[in-house]
Amino acid sequence: MHVKTKYQNPLIYITENGIDEFTNSTLPLEQQLADYMRIDYYYRHLSYLHKAIKDGVNVKGYFAWSLLDNFEWNSGYTVRFGINYVDYKNGLKRYPKQSAIWFKGFLDKF
Repeated sequence: MHVKTKYQNPLIYITENGIDEFTNSTLPLEQQLADYMRIDYYYRHLSYLHKAIKDGVNVKGYFAWSLLDNFEWNSGYTVRFGINYVDYKNGLKRYPKQSAIWFKGFLDKF
């Protein structure tokens, strides 16, 4: 609301919003995919974003960071931001995390 009021309600694009988890490669895949902390993070952020839009804030885009686990410049492969797990030791095979399933359900509502 501050930006809306102070800057005459400019167009807003949120270009990177996400949370990392440290990689624990000793965990089985099933536990790697259970990223409930990320679901809570996105739920909270998107709930407030939805309220701001309903209150007239001119948000036109939102981009979650990130679709896939990736290389982070400061941390290498030691943290994971993706809503899809990338198996770096198995040909970069991808698996949807619980957050990807949650995100799909969230988007299906709109």
